[in-house]
Amino acid sequence: MHLVFVFALWGAPADRPAPSGGDPWFGRDKVLHAVASAAVQGAAHAAFRARGADYGAASRGAAAVTLTVGASKEWWDRHRGGDPSLRDLAWDAVGGAAGAVLVRQVDR
Repeated sequence: MHLVFVFALWGAPADRPAPSGGDPWFGRDKVLHAVASAAVQGAAHAAFRARGADYGAASRGAAAVTLTVGASKEWWDRHRGGDPSLRDLAWDAVGGAAGAVLVRQVDR
């Protein structure tokens, strides 16, 4: 749980200036992507386990749900006037991995 707070506080105070590409690797938006993905990973894993799935199946299912949510958000941004970003997807993956690590510590 402490790791989630570290991610939340790490880049949240202020966005760093955008590089020439306009999409910084670090900033509040990226931290929000990571934290949201970690939360989705944990919630999906808990839902699969509550339905009787073993640990491995729940982990795979939760990873699929997390990736689907992240990709869907970027698809939404692309088609609804938002700001789609591969860097956002990378941070979604970081958050999903962090969520998986946290779940592993709890679900032993």
